[in-house]
Amino acid sequence: MSKDIPNIGGDRPHGRIVITYGTFDVLHQGHINLLRRAKELGDWLIVGVTTDNFDLERGKMNTRDSVMKRVQAVKETGYVDEVIIEEYKGQKIDDIQKYNVDVFAIGSDWEGYFDYLKEYCEVVYLPRTQGISSTMLREEQISVRIGIIGTGSIAGRFVPEAKFVSGNTVSAAYNPDQEECRKFCSANGIPMAARTLDELLANCDAVYVASPHYTHYEYAKAALLAGKHVLAETPFVLHLSEAEELFSIAGAKERTLMVAHKTAYCPAFRHLVTMLKSGVIGKIVDINASVTTLTDEKSSKLDHNQYGGSMNENACFPLLPIIKLLGREVRNINFYSIMKNEVDMYTKAVFRYDSATASFQVGLGAKTEGNMVISGTQGYIYVPAPWWKTDYFELRFEDQNLNRKCFFPFMGEGLRYEIREFISHILNPDQSMYLLTKDEVLKMTGIQEDYINGKNVYKLS
Repeated sequence: MSKDIPNIGGDRPHGRIVITYGTFDVLHQGHINLLRRAKELGDWLIVGVTTDNFDLERGKMNTRDSVMKRVQAVKETGYVDEVIIEEYKGQKIDDIQKYNVDVFAIGSDWEGYFDYLKEYCEVVYLPRTQGISSTMLREEQISVRIGIIGTGSIAGRFVPEAKFVSGNTVSAAYNPDQEECRKFCSANGIPMAARTLDELLANCDAVYVASPHYTHYEYAKAALLAGKHVLAETPFVLHLSEAEELFSIAGAKERTLMVAHKTAYCPAFRHLVTMLKSGVIGKIVDINASVTTLTDEKSSKLDHNQYGGSMNENACFPLLPIIKLLGREVRNINFYSIMKNEVDMYTKAVFRYDSATASFQVGLGAKTEGNMVISGTQGYIYVPAPWWKTDYFELRFEDQNLNRKCFFPFMGEGLRYEIREFISHILNPDQSMYLLTKDEVLKMTGIQEDYINGKNVYKLS
C-alpha cells in the first residue's frame, strides 16, 4: 500500500478530487504548469511521487534528486493539497479507488496510454510546456567526467552501461600498454587514450579503477590525492591498511570513494536485504552462497603473481550478504582450499557467529549450483543461480500456502546501478552510503587479507 505523506491542507473535502503522478525530478516550470492545470480540474489535488526503487524497477536511471527532496519541491509549488508515494506497478488503480478520485490527469506525452483508467474515473491528458524537460535540465547541469584505468573485459562492459545513467561522460582511458588503450578507446568511442596517468587525471573528475587487483591501491591513491572521486572494482584492495588509508584520504579530500560491487546496488538485492531486516523469515540462523566459474588455466585470474585465485576473484560476492545480514562480529572463519600452481582453484569458507553460521564456496576450477539460501526461524529465502545478479527470489515457509515469488529487474550487465549510485553520491555528498558502508568494506577486505596471509587456511591437494 502507498505511504501517505502528511497532508498540506488538512482533511480531504467532499468536492471533485484530482490525482496525478510523476517523478518530478529537477522540478521546473513545466512541472509547475502541469500541477496548476491539474489543480484547475477540481477541488482537491493529490500528487503521487515515485520512489527511487520504483524508478529503478522501471529502468529509470537518471533521477537526480531523492524522493523526499522531490516531495518537498512538489509541496512548495502551492498547488498541491496532498502528496502520496507511488511504490509499485498497478498502484494507480488502487489509489483511484482508495481516495474516490474523480479525475486522473497526466501530461499529453502519455496520450492514450492511461485510457484503461477510464473504467474507474475521468482521464485527462494535459498539454505539456514546450521546450523544457527534466532530461534537458539534467543534461545542462554538471556532468561528471569519468576516466577509466584499465581496459579489460569489465571496463568494456562499463562504458555502454554508463550511457544509461545521466550526469556522466566517459572522457578518457588509461592503460600502460598504449596500443591496447588506443584500441579500447577507438572501439568504445572514448575521446582520449591517455598516454600517462597524469594526463588521464587532468582530463576527468572521477576515476573508475578496473585494472588488475594488485594495482588498485596505487591507482586509487593517486586519483584521490589528485582530488578525484574513485569507483574501484572488486576486490577493492588486498590489505586492510590500504583500505583504511584510502578512506582516510577520501575523507580529508572530501571525495567519494566507492567499491564497484554491483550486487550491492541492484534492486533485487536491495529488496532482499530490507525484507530480511524486517524479520520476514524470523531470525537468520544460516547463510550459504556459491559463486563458481570454470576458467582457462592460462588466464591471469589464476596467476599467482597477479594475486589470482578463487578467493581474490569471487569472495567479495558471498561476503556481501554474510557481512550485510549477520554483521561484522565474526567469531571464527576456516578456509578449505584446493590448490594448484600456488592459487586456490576452489575454496569453501565456514563462519561462526555467536548465534548463526554461514558458509560459501568460490571456484575457478570447479562448478557448483551457484545459488544462495538464507535460513531463518520462520522460513527461508531461496535465490537461484546466478544469485549475485538475480532478478528473482522465493520466500518459502513450512505452510507452502504462504510461499511467494519476488521479481525485480536486473538490466543489462547490472553496472548501471553502481554507476548511478556513484554519480548520485558525487552530486549529493551528504547522502548516506548505506548500501555498502565503509565498515562493511573494511571487514570484507580484512577477511580477504586473512586468507592471503594464510590464517585458518587448510590447503588440500
